This record gives sequence, C-alpha cells and structure tokens, in this order.
Amino acid sequence: MWSGPRNLSTAMMRSFGNRADCAAVMDEPFYAAYLAASGKDHPMREAVLASQPRDWRAVARACATVAVPAGRIVYQKQMTHHMLPGFGLAWMDGVDHAFLIRAPERVVASYAARREEVTLADLGFARQAALFDRVAERAGAAPPVIDAEAVRADPEGVLRRLCAALGLGFDPGMLAWPAGARASDGVWGAHWYAAVTGSTGFAAPEAGPAPLAGRMRDIAEAGRADYERLRACAL
Repeated sequence: MWSGPRNLSTAMMRSFGNRADCAAVMDEPFYAAYLAASGKDHPMREAVLASQPRDWRAVARACATVAVPAGRIVYQKQMTHHMLPGFGLAWMDGVDHAFLIRAPERVVASYAARREEVTLADLGFARQAALFDRVAERAGAAPPVIDAEAVRADPEGVLRRLCAALGLGFDPGMLAWPAGARASDGVWGAHWYAAVTGSTGFAAPEAGPAPLAGRMRDIAEAGRADYERLRACAL
C-alpha cells in the first residue's frame, strides 16, 4: 500500500493486519534507509536508524522475498517519499500494489500539527504519482486507488472494492480491530500513532475543509494536481 504521511495509512495497516489470512505486517520498511540517505532530521531519528537496516538494497530484498504462506498475505505499508531517486525499484515487480490518497489540505494540516518543518517533498504527492505510473505501465492497467475520505465515509464498501481489485476475499475483521500498539509497529509509533493506538476502527468523515493559510496553503495547492490525477482512478 503506497501512501504519503498522515493519510490514514496506519489505520489501513490495522485493517489489513486484522484479516484472518494476514501472516505479517511490514511497517514502513524503508524509513531508516530514507533517513540515512537523505540526512533528514525526523522525530526519533536515532531510534528509527537503530531499528531497521539502513541499506535500501537489503530492505528491497526483504520486501521482495518475504515468505508468504499459501493462502495468506503479507501487508506492506510503504511511504512514497521514502523511495528516494537513488533507490532501485525492481523489487516492486514481485508484489501487488494499491495506492492510498488523501486531499492535500488535510494531509498538510495533519502533518503540520505533528511536525514544525513541512515541505512538499515530505508529503510524497509527486513520488506517489510516479510510482503509480510505473506500476500501471508494467501491469498494462491502473492499479487500485482508494481515497482516505471515501474509506471513512463507507469503510465496508470501499474495502470490498479494494479486496476485489486485489483478488482477495473481503474479511469483516477489516472493519474493527482491538485497541493498542502492535509488535509490528515501527518505533516511531510512539510519536505518530497515538490516535490509531486508541482506535478500534475507522473514524467518521471529517467535517469541512482543513483551514490553511500562507505557505501551508501553497504546499497543499502544489500537491493538488498529482492527487487529483490519482483520484480520477479511485475505486
């Protein structure tokens, strides 16, 4: 599942992780490699670097060769901005892909509430569109896209359509999960996952547009074209 930050991505990881046939969850496996290569100063940077391999090649091998028992799935929560230009993408050809999008103004507002520094690249809109194009070109068809607000408005309907597009049966367990952290959560969950850790299902739709002004509004507008292009393909 390819997503930017603050995109309902952790709730979606909970949803798939609660399927009876989910053998394992991989939470942002390229995070440490991204921090090491970019030099970005993220919250809990040293803890993240210590928790995962820093060589993108090792991570790519793990993502491409993870053992999936017969009749089971492994869910990978991938952040689009973690895939820096120097990271190889050949590993992607061996897994199935879906794309999770969210309106830029909501992404910016949510991200800015948790981190003072906000840049367009941090939010992954352009990289998500490029990865979408790569998958579509190789598959000969657009991969499934779901919009976070549509999921919150109709979780069962959207998840049923997503499962069908991925060749999976729908599992009602995707709609609700036990509260609490998971052993599979990245160490950064202590900073970012408070709302999801306390959740037992998808939150109701948000009311009204996120209020933005100045530079934050400009960043949201700069990401809009890529968001709208993928939104046109949403299930």
